[in-house]
Amino acid sequence: MTLNGLTPAVLAQETIPSFSLPDLSGQKQAMSQWKGKTLVINFWATWCQSCLKEMSDFIQLQAQYAKQNVQFIGIAIDEIAPVTAFTARLGVNYPTLVASEWEGFNLSQQFGNTANIVPYTVVINPDEKVIFSYAGAVKKDDLVAAINKATLKSH
Repeated sequence: MTLNGLTPAVLAQETIPSFSLPDLSGQKQAMSQWKGKTLVINFWATWCQSCLKEMSDFIQLQAQYAKQNVQFIGIAIDEIAPVTAFTARLGVNYPTLVASEWEGFNLSQQFGNTANIVPYTVVINPDEKVIFSYAGAVKKDDLVAAINKATLKSH
């Protein structure tokens, strides 16, 4: 049985995985720095056309929801050079972290990505519970509904 693509084990997860990954300047960024926020974590790659299409929505939604304690985080399963060039060209306005293929897919599995595909998006509420996940290009309306659900619970 699944709900929004999550197995009951993932839904019952008490805490989200703790991790640190390098940003585009090579500095390690710990997940803990965003504690207490609604997080939208998107696993993606520059070679994935579906990933690239949804990013313009993420940029717009990050701007729209920033004042409501919502933080988008991109985790690129790729090399730093193409990711840096792509995010600069698109004007990505949220942190982008970079992971090797093994590291990125292993981490996404911990968030319920049993199919090992990108894009893969999760929404985590301020209580650090995964409340939504989607394998494939997420529809903007579905993502907005999940963000609203997460932010309403936190107020």
